[in-house]
Amino acid sequence: MALKEDFIADLKTVKDSKSLEELRLKYVGKKGLISAELAGLGKLPPEERKTKGQEINKIRDFVFTELGNKKDEFEAAEINARLEKESLDVTLPERKANLGSIHPISYVISEVTEIFSKMGFTAVEGPEIEDDHHNFTALNIDENHPARQMHDTFYFSDLKTLLRTHTSSVQIRTMEQGEPPFAIIAPGKTYRSDSDATHTPMFHQIEALYVAEHASMGQLKYVIKTFLDEFFGEDIELRFRSSFFPFTEPSAEVDIGCKMHKDKIDLKGRGDYLEIMGCGLVHPNVLKSAGIDPKKYKGFALGMGVERIAMLKYGMRDLRQFFSSNKNWIDTYNFKAWQ
Repeated sequence: MALKEDFIADLKTVKDSKSLEELRLKYVGKKGLISAELAGLGKLPPEERKTKGQEINKIRDFVFTELGNKKDEFEAAEINARLEKESLDVTLPERKANLGSIHPISYVISEVTEIFSKMGFTAVEGPEIEDDHHNFTALNIDENHPARQMHDTFYFSDLKTLLRTHTSSVQIRTMEQGEPPFAIIAPGKTYRSDSDATHTPMFHQIEALYVAEHASMGQLKYVIKTFLDEFFGEDIELRFRSSFFPFTEPSAEVDIGCKMHKDKIDLKGRGDYLEIMGCGLVHPNVLKSAGIDPKKYKGFALGMGVERIAMLKYGMRDLRQFFSSNKNWIDTYNFKAWQ
């Protein structure tokens, strides 16, 4: 068929991609020669239509194949030409790879756990969705206590289930399931309806509990002092202030000496104090609610916010940076230096 011969002749004159596209439109475009031939089949007698149609389809397939081969040839030639002109400068410095790392909060939890483990404490876990009994009642928290209010606590619809407000509930569950002595720490997420530079709705706590036949405030102070000196890497100035917690009696809050600057916290400086934890001897009612005889056993407990002690250790002023998507603060506070 003359149409095929004409295409072969035209194909030999094609020198670049632009002229190839023009050839494609000429033969297989919507208004091309092959389309016109196919449109004319309807005018032929039925006996000729089938034969003619098969012949045109074969030519169309041939045209597409040759156009594709020619296109591949031009693309390969263009790549080779570009490679001949371009060069690779092997003296350029390599691109810095940004590797992932452990989040500072996870690192601090691990570090605190390791320090307490040296003193004989074992890490335990408990549910984050807690019931009213383990979160409040068993900890000697009165039904009218402000901590139970909805503006402080994330309750579920039944008002009997909630997101735990502290990891103290883990202490109750541990005592219920075993026999003294106990020496445990309970790290984990906690939830309270609060948000500012030093509070977030979700934060991390680590609580420690020791229960044995003999326990005293002197032992508690020794544990706290030993932990803080190793965690901060220096002799820390501490201040114990008398306080009140429903679950401990007597109770105290622990302040750490420092200097508060506009953009950082200096632990080597003096003049200011920042509260970092609450502590005290376990209230007899708490031991009793967990099935422990308060006449035979005594205990002490302490609790601290992980973000708070991390802020102190690395001189941060706003703990919300821990949950920021901006990774620049990691470099600012040199967290990579201790990973």
